[in-house]
Amino acid sequence: MKKVTFEHIGETVFEKKLSNGLRVVILPKPDFNKTFATFTTNYGSIDNQFIPIGKQEKIRVPDGIAHFLEHKLFEKEDGDVFQDFSKQGASANAFTSFTRTAYLFSTTQDVKQNLITLLDFVQRPYFTDETVEKEKGIIGQEIRMYDDNPDWRAFYGVIENMYETHPVKIDIAGTEESIASITKDLLYECYETFYHPSNMLLFVIGPVDENEILHLIEENQAKKIFKPEQQLTRFFDSEREGVVQQKQIIPMAVHTPKCIVGFKENKLNRQGEELIKHEVAVNILLDLMFGQSSTNFEVLYDKGLVDSSFFYDYTEEQSFGFSVIGSNTKDPEKLASTLLTMVNDYRKKKINEDEFMRMKRKHIGSVLRSMNSLEFIANEYTRYQFNGINLFNVTKVIEDLQSDYIENVLHTHFVEPSFTVCQVVPHSV
Repeated sequence: MKKVTFEHIGETVFEKKLSNGLRVVILPKPDFNKTFATFTTNYGSIDNQFIPIGKQEKIRVPDGIAHFLEHKLFEKEDGDVFQDFSKQGASANAFTSFTRTAYLFSTTQDVKQNLITLLDFVQRPYFTDETVEKEKGIIGQEIRMYDDNPDWRAFYGVIENMYETHPVKIDIAGTEESIASITKDLLYECYETFYHPSNMLLFVIGPVDENEILHLIEENQAKKIFKPEQQLTRFFDSEREGVVQQKQIIPMAVHTPKCIVGFKENKLNRQGEELIKHEVAVNILLDLMFGQSSTNFEVLYDKGLVDSSFFYDYTEEQSFGFSVIGSNTKDPEKLASTLLTMVNDYRKKKINEDEFMRMKRKHIGSVLRSMNSLEFIANEYTRYQFNGINLFNVTKVIEDLQSDYIENVLHTHFVEPSFTVCQVVPHSV
């Protein structure tokens, strides 16, 4: 087991890659009462074209199948796994994102038994034709619920405006039409391909003994048989530069309109430190332009163009990236045009070095404060690890960031050909 100490933030992790390829990371936190564990596969909603393990030909699977698979793994022949965790004093959950599927629990008792339950239920799939058909109805209801959510529709609307072919434009749950073609055999094929231990990471954090936990995991894995490790091959259709459409208006049963604008990232395939560096740079720029202490935010708020729902964010993975800015608003047209004008005006200025340094310190402080959350550490450590960098090196990346790099990002990401708008408006408008 490899011990890695990050002296600048006072953290020590223990890592080991098992013989079956599973990466195990243990972070002892003796001052905490709770233990949190995540078992995550590097597989999400965008992975709909790939070569299955043991085959030669590329296949395309129905949209939403990664999320469908997440749901089905909790159901076993002899009952529901949630009940097992509950009996053992643990709270369990799972989520599917664009790029990952994670299974997790938190507990203050029976850590070892809960860890065995986590490993066993994820690594013992049980699907039948009958249970798959039943699940289609359940997930169909979930899809309809999100279709009626104006915030969700506005968010996906702006992504749809950006992408022509990339599956990030498709709801993580898929559509009622796409999940209708999911079968037991397709679920097993996706499972065998993406749930191999070599494509997964197990992270355990809390008041645990690293040697005891590792021994338990190794003992559990040694009892199971897995196919040999194989290189995964995923495919994404070529994507155009710039956005597909500049604007989309969605009439819905809302009282107050919503407006989200977005900027599509066109320079992709960053990995490791370069990806995180770019991600931090865009988020710092968003803070500089629209943070609550900024002049722009004051103007937007004083004019009544935004309210407490105002937000901004940036997301980047190897094959896609985008920033979004939005709010409930009385005048979606005016908000969209004002946001674009503000960005264009900011691009004409030189980055203020003092403001930039202040924002760097703010971001470092935010990361350090987040380190008090076991959930944040586990989820972000896994995400960063899949992208080729260690979470505990992020503060150093921020410290090393220079204003000339920020200037370059400002003039390459926030450009008009990458700008798009989605508005959700009342039906009568």
